[in-house]
Amino acid sequence: MANGGIIGPNVVINGASTSQSFTASGTFTSRCGQASADYLVVAGGGAGGNGGGGAGGSRCGTLSISPLTAYPITVGAGGVGATAAIGTKGSASIFSSITSAGGGIGVFGALGASCAPGGSGGGSSGTSYGPGSQQGTGNTPPVSPSQGNSGAAGGAPGSGGGGGAGAVGSAGSGPVGGAGGTGKTNSITGTTYAGGGGGGGDSSGTGGPGGGGPGATGNSAGTAGTTNSGGGGGGMRNSCGGGAGGNGGSGIVVVQQPAFAPGVWSINDAYNYKKAGQWVSTPVSVDYLVVAGGAGGGASKCNGGGPTGSAGGGGGGAGGYRTSFPGGTKITLTGATSYPITIGGGGTGGGIPSGPTASNGSNGSDSIFSTITSSGGGGGASVPSPAGGGTAGLAGGSGGGASRWNTAGTSNGGSGTPGQGNSGGSATLPASANLAGGGGGGASAAGGNGNDSPGGTGAGGAGSPNSISGSAVTYAGGGGGNGNIGGPGAGGAGGGGAGAVGTNATSGTANTGGGGGGANGGLGGSGGSGIVIIRASGGISAVAPGTNTLSTLPAPAGGCQVATFTVSGTLTTG
Repeated sequence: MANGGIIGPNVVINGASTSQSFTASGTFTSRCGQASADYLVVAGGGAGGNGGGGAGGSRCGTLSISPLTAYPITVGAGGVGATAAIGTKGSASIFSSITSAGGGIGVFGALGASCAPGGSGGGSSGTSYGPGSQQGTGNTPPVSPSQGNSGAAGGAPGSGGGGGAGAVGSAGSGPVGGAGGTGKTNSITGTTYAGGGGGGGDSSGTGGPGGGGPGATGNSAGTAGTTNSGGGGGGMRNSCGGGAGGNGGSGIVVVQQPAFAPGVWSINDAYNYKKAGQWVSTPVSVDYLVVAGGAGGGASKCNGGGPTGSAGGGGGGAGGYRTSFPGGTKITLTGATSYPITIGGGGTGGGIPSGPTASNGSNGSDSIFSTITSSGGGGGASVPSPAGGGTAGLAGGSGGGASRWNTAGTSNGGSGTPGQGNSGGSATLPASANLAGGGGGGASAAGGNGNDSPGGTGAGGAGSPNSISGSAVTYAGGGGGNGNIGGPGAGGAGGGGAGAVGTNATSGTANTGGGGGGANGGLGGSGGSGIVIIRASGGISAVAPGTNTLSTLPAPAGGCQVATFTVSGTLTTG
């Protein structure tokens, strides 16, 4: 097709309608590709005199606009009331070719009739102060549909109410001031604007719904119209003792850009949307595997330079293991968005000190992708006292193995995090002799329990196999414990390090989350670092830094993208 390229279909560009309200003058910039906009333009309300001030003109509708164009917005000020004098009209509000006229003033005595017409007209003074029939006409200058209504005549001495966007003002009746005309409720905001001001009198007229100010009685001043409503100011009873007309309320401009419909877009349009930050890509549904760092194994206190009479170090727990693959609940990512990825480091193995204490292995660190956090493995235990005793394994994604030396009893393995791993193995001695270390927990099995019988050293718990990468790989095996009679325990399948007697234990395998082995007479093994793997049918555009990889699987899973993170970085969707 000779159309310069096609992007789509079914891409939604800023699918929801968006509206912007201007309570002060400013600039509206249209979206890329936007050909029309709905608008509300309300001018400033007129000030009250004796009669109520007219509401600012109110216009609404749909206007053709040009895409990616800046339109100046003018928000009209309300008129200013005066003492023993006429006030001022409201100022016009403007958006593109739409101008709403300011509200007319409320007439003061016999003064100001020429300024009473406006978007809505101002009310006349009562017959006690003037002719009583000098109310202003609304919709001045005339537009279609009408932007407002006329003000009302005065009574004796009640003055007329100012016109509103939805109705004319009410006439003064005897000593009672007329009510301001009602405003109109706008469909964009759901708010009522442009009510007329109430007339002054022995009993004051109410302000029209939509921000019109009530009139005043006695020597008090009329109430101002509500800010950003375009309401007219309330009229005064008289000017003796400081009475004054109320100020008109300032105007408002609201612009709403309608929703775009799904469709097919040219490459030129797509470029302009992207440049303007208005191209919303399709969401990306992904499977995940998130494995945290494995914990370090515990190290014993060496007594006399050899393993005999020493404490058995517990194996380190595997890092927490969480996955949606296969068959679990996927995560939906937003298109054209970067997501940070955290790869948890392995914990440090315990070391043999020169003093009277030993040390547990340290916990691994968490791995994080989007809303998924896998907890670091729990450290393998050691017995710090040269007189013996027992120490429980540390809690984590999978728990660390316990340690016991020269004291009858049982020490418990550390607990695993539900849904992520299993508990470490316990350590049990029947009498005050020998030593035992439990294995660290793994993703699919608890660590083995340690005792002083032949073969009684705790092996690391098995990890879990997963083929999210396209090949079956086992992750998150626990580290093996050790014992005097039982010897070193094997590491769990999935990168768990083996325990050791008289030497340093084996560390967990990097990027498996395996726990480090526990040591008797040596250093505990460090935990293996974690890993994050993301799989999608498409929509992943990049991974960073370059140590991490993005690949496409061959048949029968052809087309599936696999992003593998062995170090912390960023995944970006298209």
